[in-house]
Amino acid sequence: MARIVRDATLLGIGPLDPEACRAALVADARCTFPDREGIIRLEARAAPGGAHRLVATARELGPEPACWRAALAREAHPGPSAWSAAKTSERALYERALAEVPGADEVLLADAGGFLVEGARTSLAVVLASGALVTPPLARGAQAGIGRAILLARTPELVEADVTIAALATARELVAVNAVRGARPVVTLGGQPVGAGVPGPWSERLADAFRAG
Repeated sequence: MARIVRDATLLGIGPLDPEACRAALVADARCTFPDREGIIRLEARAAPGGAHRLVATARELGPEPACWRAALAREAHPGPSAWSAAKTSERALYERALAEVPGADEVLLADAGGFLVEGARTSLAVVLASGALVTPPLARGAQAGIGRAILLARTPELVEADVTIAALATARELVAVNAVRGARPVVTLGGQPVGAGVPGPWSERLADAFRAG
């Protein structure tokens, strides 16, 4: 609720009532998924006269592998903008990246300078060769994901720091994070193993931190 209120203000749609957003989300979830898990996306849209409306869409949760395979996107991430931290319906860049690598669970996007920004559908945490646990800074243009915020709040060791694409070749671990899937270990990147090619200790610790509370 905090994110949709924040982003609606950032994009000039708001202000939104968080309780009205919560009521819309819960009502649609109870109607669509009364007895099973599913995904509800709540979207705020501008309406004439400075008003706004809330639109909920639903989709099945679907299966997800325990360990992910990732690839690097061919197209560069455009970098930061006034609204890049917001979650918007403009998904063309991410959809192109995923479509370029059929079969990949995630595609990583870097900016023109070779710095990692985010995944096409997740935020990223990297255990560097030094052992440092980092996530690319929002200043690079990444969305301010809910999963990312949860892990930053619950994991003191996780800090923002630049990560080059070159540094991924020697990374010990790579973890993809979003609010729906939690923390997922990425065990291969471009067909090559990440670290030992199996989930590492930090992937499990981040998964536990995400599930806590």
